[in-house]
Amino acid sequence: MRYLAKSTLAIIGASISALVSSCGDSKVSMPDTSGVKITFVSHRFEQDLFSLDTNQLGSGLTKLKAKYPGFLDYFLDTLMAYEIRGNYSDTVDGVKNGLKPFLSYKDYRDLQDSIDAHYTDVKSLDEELSSAFKLMKLYLPDRNVPDVYYLNLGLSRWPSFPVDSNTHCVALDMFLGDQFPHYAAVGAPQYLAPHRRKTYIPVSVLSSMYRGWYPWSPQEKSLLELMLDKGKEQMFLHMLLPEKPDSVLFGFSKENIAWCEANEELIYNFFVQNKLLYSKIAMDVMSYVTDGPFARGLEPVSNPVKVTPGAVGNWLGYKIVAAYMENNPKETLSSLLSKQLTQEQFLAAARYKPKK
Repeated sequence: MRYLAKSTLAIIGASISALVSSCGDSKVSMPDTSGVKITFVSHRFEQDLFSLDTNQLGSGLTKLKAKYPGFLDYFLDTLMAYEIRGNYSDTVDGVKNGLKPFLSYKDYRDLQDSIDAHYTDVKSLDEELSSAFKLMKLYLPDRNVPDVYYLNLGLSRWPSFPVDSNTHCVALDMFLGDQFPHYAAVGAPQYLAPHRRKTYIPVSVLSSMYRGWYPWSPQEKSLLELMLDKGKEQMFLHMLLPEKPDSVLFGFSKENIAWCEANEELIYNFFVQNKLLYSKIAMDVMSYVTDGPFARGLEPVSNPVKVTPGAVGNWLGYKIVAAYMENNPKETLSSLLSKQLTQEQFLAAARYKPKK
């Protein structure tokens, strides 16, 4: 699929045009992916692991190795640092004093029970991921579709991460929703609550894949450059998850998105008037492109209910990138992500005008 047919390119162009000309959470038409063939497999590794008999872990691990020949040792030795090194014996220190307490300790077993209750199956989630991966193959045919391994990492706060181009991990313990009582105990902030919902898993997966391909390097970059980096990532997410609302894609609350849509010109003018757009002073600009409780300077600290998102620059960056795509209709997602333009060249080509 390296070279796409003209008809396929036309579908891609039409879908981009439909996307960038829409506003808010307007739905866009899905491109036809019926001709896109992928192989996508997911694994409930965490269920298989917690199903082991803790009194016979050696034999259980041997059977698990047969089912997960390329993953089990990575989980045990790299992720969990038990240093079992394939020595599946109940007397080995990593099994006896590492894995066995993890599988036996009440808090971890209760956590797995919560995962089982929240995710009785992952069919709908797999369908979403499969649809997104088909679109990824349509737009970026050289990218691999990974197998997904669902895990329980004991509230380690590693929600989603790639192992390599063929393997991706999703820690279901970090996606148990707003009512799960133990996130505060591990220091998970309330403003990240939208990131801990089931609906955010495809966003988390695709974002972590994207950041593996295009590592984010904020050093010596202006706020505008950082916003454009984040805006390109959001264009990628919008193209691969076209039916997701903006609140989910940005990981904001619905109130955050409504405020941004109503105050686009205010946000842009705030950055211009405060000489922030081209500033490279990290302490002045980083809070606008990283998650936080509210947007500094755009909302008084004293407000009891915050309606501005901390990462408001990510939202505005997406608006600028969307304007660029709309005003340069020959661009594709692939060319956008590979093109090297200075911030001045990009802004000029975008012809961005904030909505009043």
